[in-house]
Amino acid sequence: MLWPSNTAVIDLDLSTGDTALGAVAEEMLRRYLGGSGLAARMLYEELDPAIDPLAPESPLVVMNGLLTGSPVICCNKVCLCARSPLTGIWGESRAGGFFGAQLARSGIAGVVLRGQAPEPVYLWLHDGQAELRPAEHVWGMDTFETAEMLRAETDPRAQVGAIGPAGERLVRFASVMFGGRDSRAAGRTGMGAVMGAKRLKAIVVRGTGRVGVARCPELLAAMRAENPQARDDAGRLREFGTAGGLPVVEAAGDLPVKNWTLGSWAEGAKKIAPQTHLARTLRGHYACFGCPIRCGKLIATRAEEMGHAPEYETTAGFGPLVLNDDLDTIIAANELCNRYGLDTISTSAAIAFAMEAHERGLLPPETPEHGLGVAPSVAPRWGDGEAILALVHQIARREGLGRLLGEGVKRAAEAIGSDAASFAIHTKGLEYPFHDPRAFISMAADYATGSRGSCHLESLSYIQGYGSPMPDFGIGRGSVEPHEHEGAARLAVLMQNLMAVYDAIGMCKFVSRNGTGPSKLAHWLGLATGWEVSADELMATGERLVNLKRAYNLRCGIRREDDRLPDRFVHLDRKTGGAAGSLPDMARLLPEYYALRGWDGRGFPTPDTLQRLGLDDIAAHLKHLR
Repeated sequence: MLWPSNTAVIDLDLSTGDTALGAVAEEMLRRYLGGSGLAARMLYEELDPAIDPLAPESPLVVMNGLLTGSPVICCNKVCLCARSPLTGIWGESRAGGFFGAQLARSGIAGVVLRGQAPEPVYLWLHDGQAELRPAEHVWGMDTFETAEMLRAETDPRAQVGAIGPAGERLVRFASVMFGGRDSRAAGRTGMGAVMGAKRLKAIVVRGTGRVGVARCPELLAAMRAENPQARDDAGRLREFGTAGGLPVVEAAGDLPVKNWTLGSWAEGAKKIAPQTHLARTLRGHYACFGCPIRCGKLIATRAEEMGHAPEYETTAGFGPLVLNDDLDTIIAANELCNRYGLDTISTSAAIAFAMEAHERGLLPPETPEHGLGVAPSVAPRWGDGEAILALVHQIARREGLGRLLGEGVKRAAEAIGSDAASFAIHTKGLEYPFHDPRAFISMAADYATGSRGSCHLESLSYIQGYGSPMPDFGIGRGSVEPHEHEGAARLAVLMQNLMAVYDAIGMCKFVSRNGTGPSKLAHWLGLATGWEVSADELMATGERLVNLKRAYNLRCGIRREDDRLPDRFVHLDRKTGGAAGSLPDMARLLPEYYALRGWDGRGFPTPDTLQRLGLDDIAAHLKHLR
């Protein structure tokens, strides 16, 4: 079977149950690839900034990467895109696992979801067919229970993407969990809340077809050569999972200690690092579709139950961010978030915010008249494991203080007032992931300008700061000085463009750790599609996608003043740790970044830039906003 074999897009109105089936033209695929790239084009054309992100009229796009499900290494990502209920701007979240491959094997590239179902439903996709089924019986269940129940109803080999009670209750950073107990999360920007607002409990998919490629023997030969190299290069990631980097991150001054106020936490990091506990707790490994790295770890908990080893972001969020060095609390918080369907980054950031607010005396006691205050049993004190877990429950259930924290730290700070905004750590409303821009200056440019807010995955340039090479950009192993401003904006721009391509083809970004850049991607893309693709063309595509999402955000009201870091990152020198004395100079970085992007001084792409990228229609739209 030759490529393309999975270009069908289902357009489904949940209000009526009506469906329409279309196909993506090859010209569109060539310009926007797939994943969040193609979804961005579709959602840009439908954007009405006056419509609330949780309104029935606000569409949700579920889109596979262009190469998801193909033999190309680690191409397993499915992307959920909509206007974010947390930030009010571009929202996207990706998940690995096996859902994307099943969707591709069913012949479907994506689904556009509109409206609001009269009652809870789930969507059953099987070999290109779409069927809405009642979901009242699983409404209220957690994501693990939901996946188990819906597999029993449909096909035991089906893949399930489900929301939990947090999404049902419209927590603004609710996630969508894929795979049940073998969870992979579409965690960020509140896509679970968008599904909850549409009364869509889950999407279940089973595909039995094949994903065609144009030059199959050559592509398979290329992958036979690549897979062992990727496996060997993974090193610590393969052995310990993403949290295996914790000691190195701590030494670099990159950990978010006590809501980003302290520069070192060596003993605490050692206690919760997998290097310390995996020898006694490891019970197995797991990998996503097409992945030789297998970064997922199954562990035995203190209660001798099987659980997932928390990823780095979860470990950092429920560990140093809240001054907790108890591993079992972190494991329990991780499982609760996965079951409830909560983004572990935003959840732990909200709890850290509450702890600092409580420490400063800004949270009143809970009373019948003031239900958003602090109950004595869950006073959010630094390092208190019981309070951490209690607050996870409250956030997911929208109870007590959780009603406020479930709005995200930006809205919570606005509600509290006083100086709460000074320690609500976000950009454009999205809570920070747990890599510090004081440790990697290129990340300061990335965080300030990222299309969904503060996002470490939009450039991933901190990995060059840790020594990873990118030969296509002239970056050798260990050649980037992480605290140096010179070249930082350029690195952010190049890596944002490259990572936009990764997102659009559906490739896991861990592949980039060994220096996989546009040259190799263009070769693989050509083998899969039959296109003649150059590295320069691929980088131009990435640049097109970055500018497209920027235009979307400009229409949502984003301006230059929103391209900023929290004051804590710009002014607070932690004086200890590996990044002591390092502060990003945004007055230097932002103008350099804008100039490299071809944006004017207000952060608008210039007409020449948009025309060069083939976005002439967008140039006309933005003309009215200047």
